[in-house]
Amino acid sequence: MATSNVEIANRALQILGSSHRLESLSQDHPNARTLTAAFARVRAALFRRYTWNFSIKRASVAADSTQTIWGGLNRYALPADFARLIRDNETGTRSDWKIEGRFIITGDAAPLEFKYIAVIEDPQQFDSLFDEVFAYHLAVACCKEVTGSNATAELLEERSEVMGDAKRNNAFESDAVQPLDDDWVLARL
Repeated sequence: MATSNVEIANRALQILGSSHRLESLSQDHPNARTLTAAFARVRAALFRRYTWNFSIKRASVAADSTQTIWGGLNRYALPADFARLIRDNETGTRSDWKIEGRFIITGDAAPLEFKYIAVIEDPQQFDSLFDEVFAYHLAVACCKEVTGSNATAELLEERSEVMGDAKRNNAFESDAVQPLDDDWVLARL
């Protein structure tokens, strides 16, 4: 596991073939400025895009004191570290939930319980394969500014392989997905 954001940034530089290593993301160097500019955005996109087991959290949220302007629905504030909703309960079903702004809007009564993907900022909590995926995505995002050329097909293929390994290992540690009781599926039985 990475011990710091700097190690992830330096891994991205290594992937790009740069011999320069950073001591800090705030140092006065073009590579540091480039990686710092992309760092939080790339990290947030990875949490939004994929279900990482180490970033799954559960929440039980009280209804907001304000109902929706029309429709008489309850509002539930999303957690501050919210990246993406997974599901509301262990059955994987969700009634009439809709995300509007920083709220879940639903007719369901409080408390609203759900699982979500959180944006984890502490690299000590990252899975080691996430570190590598993050470094590759950061390298691709910063390739033009660091190297002066676009990401090569080889770099994109390596990123895809690392992503595949991470997703595969992550899947082995996840719950089995149960198919929904769909009328179309059940009609065939």
